[in-house]
Amino acid sequence: MNFQGIIIGVISFLVIGIFHPIVIKCEYYFSCRVWPFFLLAGIISILVSLFIANSILSSALGVLGCSCIWSIRELFEQRDRVAKGWFPANPKRK
Repeated sequence: MNFQGIIIGVISFLVIGIFHPIVIKCEYYFSCRVWPFFLLAGIISILVSLFIANSILSSALGVLGCSCIWSIRELFEQRDRVAKGWFPANPKRK
């Protein structure tokens, strides 16, 4: 039997699930100014995934890279959610 699809699916589920609280915490502590770090991490992860022969590891890095890039959009949406009062704002930040 081939379990690669299931393994990649579980990895994708975990990476996406982990990025949700990361985006919330990053917006809370650093605002949207951290988006270049997500972009850099995403590009590096995707480029490295192109050169890895192991299909599971390559897929995991591709999912990680795409999740980093998607998180840029989520950072700005999180800022809007904070402005609407759906999430707490950082009181130490103006």
